[in-house]
Amino acid sequence: MLSELFPNVRVEDLWVATGETFYMTLISVAGTLVFGILLGLMLYLTSKGSLWESYLVNIVVATVVNVLRAVPFIILILLLFPFTDFLMGTIRGPKAALPALIIGSAPFYARLVEIGLREVDKGVIEAAKSMGAKTSTIIFKVLIPESMPALVSGITVTAIALIGYTAVAGVIGAGGLGDFAYFYGFQRRQFDVVFACTVLIVIIVFIFQFIGDFIASKLDKR
Repeated sequence: MLSELFPNVRVEDLWVATGETFYMTLISVAGTLVFGILLGLMLYLTSKGSLWESYLVNIVVATVVNVLRAVPFIILILLLFPFTDFLMGTIRGPKAALPALIIGSAPFYARLVEIGLREVDKGVIEAAKSMGAKTSTIIFKVLIPESMPALVSGITVTAIALIGYTAVAGVIGAGGLGDFAYFYGFQRRQFDVVFACTVLIVIIVFIFQFIGDFIASKLDKR
């Protein structure tokens, strides 16, 4: 039955492409989580009335974040070719896509982190400050734990965007399901291959969404 619906699909190649998509997504989500939280904390902590209030630092970080968010992902990949080649030693394959994926998604997640941190009750922060808590203590014992459901929801949204980014990266040879759909499906007019890749990408999105929603619900204290 499946061979009739997808006559041009080679299952072995499809599984390899799926594995590459998972690899790019998982590694880039980890990198985005780290850099996004750091950037989000800098945006929040240096904003007006916050713990490290600094207009200059805030405007510099905000400008970097806004510029990177404004550049279309396909153009960002091309702009980062020299950096990617220097860092990874190649501009093709799943590993070569990681710098662009992380740099493209971390600023997006940083804004979601900033929003999550702003939702933390200021009374809790003031109470911690009145008890003599250090800034590091407030960050790791108050801000991050209190905003954790929002941070998880934000990284879930970002992970789903990253799955789309991996498909775009595949068009220029990064591997994964996007690469497989474009080079082995679209260019050869084998649209059953394109459809199979699309179904798998949708399934991966549902998996990430389910896991993210489950974790966020467990962390939500309300």
